[in-house]
Amino acid sequence: MKKLIALLMMLMLVVCALPAMAEVDTSEHVVITYLVTGDIPNNRTDEVLGKINEILTEKVNAELAIQWIEWTDWTTKYNLALATQSGDIDLIGTATDWLNAWPNIQKGAFLPLTEEMLQTYAPNTWAQVPAENWELCKYNGEIYLMPEDNYAQWTNHGFLYRGDWAKEAGLENGVNSWEELQVYFQYIKDNKADVIPWDANGNGSSYAPQMAGGWQTSHTPNIYIEGIGVDLFYGNSKDDPYTLSTYYVEGDELVNFATEMKEWADAGYWRTDVLNYTGDVMTEMKEGKTGAHQHHTQTWTGERTNMEEKQPGSDVGFFWFGKEQSNVIALNITHGAMAVAMTSQNPERALMVYDLMRNDPEIYRLMQYGIEGDMYTLDENGYIVRPEGWDDSTMGVSMNFWWGRNDQLELRSAKTDWEAVDALYAEYDAVKVNYPYGRVVFDLSSIQMYLDNLSNVYNTYMPRITFGMVDDPAAYVAEFRQQLKAAGIDICMEEIQKQINAAYGL
Repeated sequence: MKKLIALLMMLMLVVCALPAMAEVDTSEHVVITYLVTGDIPNNRTDEVLGKINEILTEKVNAELAIQWIEWTDWTTKYNLALATQSGDIDLIGTATDWLNAWPNIQKGAFLPLTEEMLQTYAPNTWAQVPAENWELCKYNGEIYLMPEDNYAQWTNHGFLYRGDWAKEAGLENGVNSWEELQVYFQYIKDNKADVIPWDANGNGSSYAPQMAGGWQTSHTPNIYIEGIGVDLFYGNSKDDPYTLSTYYVEGDELVNFATEMKEWADAGYWRTDVLNYTGDVMTEMKEGKTGAHQHHTQTWTGERTNMEEKQPGSDVGFFWFGKEQSNVIALNITHGAMAVAMTSQNPERALMVYDLMRNDPEIYRLMQYGIEGDMYTLDENGYIVRPEGWDDSTMGVSMNFWWGRNDQLELRSAKTDWEAVDALYAEYDAVKVNYPYGRVVFDLSSIQMYLDNLSNVYNTYMPRITFGMVDDPAAYVAEFRQQLKAAGIDICMEEIQKQINAAYGL
């Protein structure tokens, strides 16, 4: 019933916006090119896009084309596309934490959007986004981004683990701390022949910052600061977020992490050649060859069901980093956002198309789920049921619309264990705080050289610390800190603290 009421409200909102949009001159048919990260799909996306374009043509006399930035060397190709745009792109999927939205705004890649433009050409989005959220999309007083702020998701990291094996290890309530994770790993080592407790693919992965940051948020109240480009900058706590933590330059906790990880390495919780290994850990977990996978919450929500199909009774749980400190931060609303390209030849129509992508029920569900009655049906609960033998990689639709998802139009999958998912989300909701640095747009130009040096130092030392590949952890951390000092961490901390103080009038 709640889903039906929300849908009716959304339909009323769309209908109310039609008169304003009807006044816009759409006599010329245009193609709006949407730039998005992701590999070119081999499924039925083109077929579904054709149906979407029929609706777009009818409503705003436009059609949508997708320009993919494939994952191989994606960062370089994405930034190059923005830097060399010449009217060939219109809508750009972006983010302030992982797609360099603020630096690209500073470089002039995106078009500033006036309130009048948004009210006229994207009226549903304008009405849906609260005034305080629009403030978080501004640079120098102008709006550049349309945030994905009406979609609940959690991308905080932790460990997927087998609940059945945890119970065998005596952990009746599952894994709820790093100490219990060690108990779980040791049980697997001692009792599961030919199973690697965590068969981590350490070669080129992002496990180092995730693990180091996970330990940090589980053992301190520190809060990660996005958008700086190297994982060394945290605020002290929820109560004191605007003072930088000195975790990486002094104190015992980083040494404790390095010491523990060496103990785990010596105990054989991962391969001795972990830094060279490139295996698919989740596939191995489904095959019963490993007991854990370090990833984020959204991965667990889907893989819990998939694991149950491959390993019946596995009851996959999720130990989230920060649990011991109740330290979890709600996702920044600009973790996904849509921008209009600075050189777009049709920015008004681009906004109209985005408004429909985000708010029109028929278009939204085509983008997200495909063709109803063919690619899915709805059960008695209104949940999606896929046809027998469904393979999303060949039969589904992939438009990677991560820049305006809308909970009022979302459908739940009948495959997902919603009882478990809702319970975890409720646990998060009870302790979460909003990301506290949304008003800071860092200007890193004066310290970028130092940040690059710090990144090199971090990427040299942290993988070895994370996987215990050191003889003397305390000495190695001391050497790491000495190299950070030499690379300019004090200069960077001083400048970043100065900019935080300025943003919040401190």
